[in-house]
Amino acid sequence: MFISSIKSRTIWQGLALAGMIAGSIAATSTAIAGECPAGKMQPNVRPMVDTKPVGVTDVTLGAINLEKQPANIRDRELRFRKLTIEPGGIVPWHSHDDRPALIFVQQGEIVEYASNCAEPIVHKAGEIRPEVAGTSHWWKNLGKETVILYVGDVRKDPHDHNM
Repeated sequence: MFISSIKSRTIWQGLALAGMIAGSIAATSTAIAGECPAGKMQPNVRPMVDTKPVGVTDVTLGAINLEKQPANIRDRELRFRKLTIEPGGIVPWHSHDDRPALIFVQQGEIVEYASNCAEPIVHKAGEIRPEVAGTSHWWKNLGKETVILYVGDVRKDPHDHNM
């Protein structure tokens, strides 16, 4: 029980530190997250693309079972991950209808192809992208630099390994 308590405290401290870093970067940055250009937002304008992950490393840095916390959110897990996308890499099509997330672009530039935007959306280092219900998309690194994303999401199915 003592070891479990230490692990839990370490995870909480790590998540708190990551949140403070992301929050301070967002607060001091003048960059605004890339958005769908005006007049290009349309429901289901982009069809699903069936691709596999290419050049992507997805590492879970910490996770918390939210049912065991005071929030008592049944069957939900708060995760914090690091995604590394090599040049030419693809994060495959996925939906956020049941998995809200915040993505912080730590390094590089990546292009999002969203189901509700007729134009690709460019995301640059220092930006945070909210992903909520109604968001289905895939991402591609079109640059020559490796992209690093930090992702906090609330996942329902612990066996769901969608990015």
